[in-house]
Amino acid sequence: MEYRKFQNKIIVRMDKGEEILEKVREVAEKEKIKLADISALGAVREFTVGVFDTEAKEYHANEFKGSFEIVSLTGTINTMNDEFYCHLHMSAGNEKGQVFGGHLNRAIISATCEMIITLIDGRVDRRFEEEVGLNLFQFQ
Repeated sequence: MEYRKFQNKIIVRMDKGEEILEKVREVAEKEKIKLADISALGAVREFTVGVFDTEAKEYHANEFKGSFEIVSLTGTINTMNDEFYCHLHMSAGNEKGQVFGGHLNRAIISATCEMIITLIDGRVDRRFEEEVGLNLFQFQ
């Protein structure tokens, strides 16, 4: 992975074999990011995404292996209890154009991932909301 910072944007190139969430954490901790918006594209060879069941309040994970193009990768970096927190969703398409997606749990890059992290001046923490079963933005 390599990246370069330009004012309020960080341009990241992740490389073959790297795991996306691990590299996002690495950049965020190194740059001390507390709040940011993420968007990316690229290619992955395997990924796990989940769908949240609002009735059962649990995630159902789906694993995919093969050749996939990232159609969309979007989300946020912020904090929970003043610690790093990242919430990403990803959609990826196969060679037939079928697209699968959801909450990103893991993704291994097959070629590259080009990511733009837009820094936001401010801070938004999260807290677990029992009624919903998720870690939601907490504005104070």
